[in-house]
Amino acid sequence: MRPTKGSTGRRWRSARYGTAAIAVLTLAVASACTNSPSSGSAASSSGSASSSAAPGGSGTTTFPRNETIYTSGTAYSAPSNWNPLDLGNYATGAQGLIYEPLYLYDPIKGAYDPWLATGDLASGWKGDTYVINVRPGVKWSDGTALTGADVAYSINLARTNATDPYSANVATVASATANGNTVTVTFKGTPSYTEFTDYLWKAPVLPQHVWSKFPASQIATAANTNPVGTGPMTLDTDNAQEVAYQTKPSWWATSALGLSFKFKYLVDVVNGSNDQELGQLTAGNIDWSNNFLPGINQLLQAVGGNSGYTLKTYYPTSPYMLSANTVWLEPNDSVAPMNNVNFRKALAYALNPSAIAQTVYGGIARPANPTGLLPTLSSYVSQSVVSQDAPTYNPAKAKQLLAASGYKGQSITLQVPNGWSDWMDATTVIKSELDAVGINLQLVYPQANARTANVTDGNFDLQLDNNANLDSTPWSYYQRVYQLPIAKQQTAQENWERFSSPSDWALVQQAATVPLTNTSKLDSIYSQLETDFFAQEPVIPLWYNGAWFQGNTQYWSAYPSSTGADQNVPVMWEGYVGAMTTVYALADLKPTPPAAS
Repeated sequence: MRPTKGSTGRRWRSARYGTAAIAVLTLAVASACTNSPSSGSAASSSGSASSSAAPGGSGTTTFPRNETIYTSGTAYSAPSNWNPLDLGNYATGAQGLIYEPLYLYDPIKGAYDPWLATGDLASGWKGDTYVINVRPGVKWSDGTALTGADVAYSINLARTNATDPYSANVATVASATANGNTVTVTFKGTPSYTEFTDYLWKAPVLPQHVWSKFPASQIATAANTNPVGTGPMTLDTDNAQEVAYQTKPSWWATSALGLSFKFKYLVDVVNGSNDQELGQLTAGNIDWSNNFLPGINQLLQAVGGNSGYTLKTYYPTSPYMLSANTVWLEPNDSVAPMNNVNFRKALAYALNPSAIAQTVYGGIARPANPTGLLPTLSSYVSQSVVSQDAPTYNPAKAKQLLAASGYKGQSITLQVPNGWSDWMDATTVIKSELDAVGINLQLVYPQANARTANVTDGNFDLQLDNNANLDSTPWSYYQRVYQLPIAKQQTAQENWERFSSPSDWALVQQAATVPLTNTSKLDSIYSQLETDFFAQEPVIPLWYNGAWFQGNTQYWSAYPSSTGADQNVPVMWEGYVGAMTTVYALADLKPTPPAAS
């Protein structure tokens, strides 16, 4: 897991299996039919947890196995921070289990669900003013009532303090004022409808009586080790290996929405290597895994019904996973020959996304469509533009475009971070396909920090990148492609390819000022952006990384599924839990009935 900047979530990477890991997989299959609890999870039916270490210590804590769900796949270091404004650093669950937003976004239905606010999100617009009706009867975990003043404070904090990561979302806000549980938001001129809508479902509502005590310079960096939130759980304990939360009986959504957790504790375990994670999952020590586990499809297809396992994925067959973000081949468009449009088009026609996805991922990742927009945004894709302008795999045409570009066979480098071995595998496929059309490609694997420095400084030819994540509109996708101006150091992971198109950046800015209800205008803008994208090929979409999810039903059942009644997002990642529908998925979980003796 390597955090991205901004408020769009995290990138999710992990290593693929080697020979040793395959041996571990074989051993795991042999032991999967046992019902032994994990060494860190007691089989006790006691109603309380026993701790062998104080919070923040290095020991582990034992919880009643039948009252505890174990999750993993989100954290790669010891939890120490519960500040939901400290993006990329806060502990799993700080946003979602403790802090909550005003609305949730449902990417499956393409809808916004009222959460700490009531009423339809779109109905809040009163001309160029937005009115938020704060849900009554909600209390912070310290017993203080949530009021409109907390919501107004949270918006104004982002508006006036540039260290708040949501400040850009409220850049056009003039003021937020509270009158009881009604908050009125006024704007400076035309609102940025898209960015403010993103604030409503991405940003946490903060308790004014707590946050106002932080120095202004620390609002997004204070560790907040005694978090006070409105969410379904409270912090129980933490140590170097895990963070544990306890269900809050007084959670407002139980009475207001009929939601409740059937577990008492949720323990998020710091990630180990892939083979460790797979072994923990198949042994029943992890119930809900959001780790990338290559080969999981082979395990699901194994003879004997999961080889004795009781594993679930979101889709029962390929692609198994929801699509979570788009992987691009990203040229450095500021240097030759990548600055030549025919060279970039040659890349697009030379590469076969389906072959890459199948060869590297074996069916657990989808090839990207030529726009790169995720499947949940398919309604924004102009099929007529795609059919007329989109590149398709065509090596012969790639050679023609390469000749037209003036390319003379000079060496071109493609970099991905060392150790991201599924991406390293992808580079070998890409090299084979580019070699076939006459591009002299050299593969380089710098360490992750060196790779980031190379990209932010512009010291690269080609690289793979995936910072355009699941979102409610295409706006953030095109923002990341066309953001201007281009800085000497591109630190925000926007326009890393350094492509300069003022007209397209103007279109992106225009889209932000169009009400989301004006679908015809938005369709026109996004259709033009798609047309220009195919004419320019600033980046080349290849495949969709998955919202990796594997559930073990040994202890808990009713995981989210594409075939179930409630098709919720099965991910505990930052930017997903607390913003999308993961909380519904957690509330749906039920204890698995004991097997008949």
